[in-house]
Amino acid sequence: MKFFIDTADVAAIAELNDLGMVDGVTTNPSIILKSGRDILEVTKEICGIVSGPVSAEVVAMKADDMIKEGRKLAEIAPNITVKVPLTWDGLRACKVLSGEGRMVNVTLCFSANQALIAAKAGATFISPFVGRMDDINLDGMELIADIRQIYDNYGFDTQILAASIRTVNHVTQSALVGADVITAPPAVIKALANHPLTDAGLAQFEKDWAKTGQKIL
Repeated sequence: MKFFIDTADVAAIAELNDLGMVDGVTTNPSIILKSGRDILEVTKEICGIVSGPVSAEVVAMKADDMIKEGRKLAEIAPNITVKVPLTWDGLRACKVLSGEGRMVNVTLCFSANQALIAAKAGATFISPFVGRMDDINLDGMELIADIRQIYDNYGFDTQILAASIRTVNHVTQSALVGADVITAPPAVIKALANHPLTDAGLAQFEKDWAKTGQKIL
């Protein structure tokens, strides 16, 4: 499974990238707002750190304007993935941009039917929002599993990018049902290393080692 980092925090991206934990990055207008930086500037900096896909989202609502914005964003770096919403205009933009050889991430997916038509429109990635499904008492993982089955049934190349990942359990479950990619905040990625039994075991080892009176260095 690939790990994308859902942030525009350059320092956090660089830290995780040095550990080999970053296969790509996703951003959106809310993340850009939180960064407090210019979208073109911060996205270019991220692309200089990460060699994998970096999603930058259009903000227009009409297809022709999305296409223009997408082309502008794609000029930032070769690894830019243009992010478009799952609307008919977004799908029109996806078809054109993917036809030009650009990577396209179709976002805000909440149904298997939406994922199906995004794949037919040439999406590189489909982004089902797991956490937001859970918020309204729907099963986000069931959606991932349904998309996986449909894509496998018909040989679609579109990668399932599980988004709105909020917990380490979301990561585990996404991997089990066959998501190709997860995108999560840095804190969730770091939390994957945590376990109370690891902490307890380490504490016991330190206690016992102190009793030996020995040193390695």
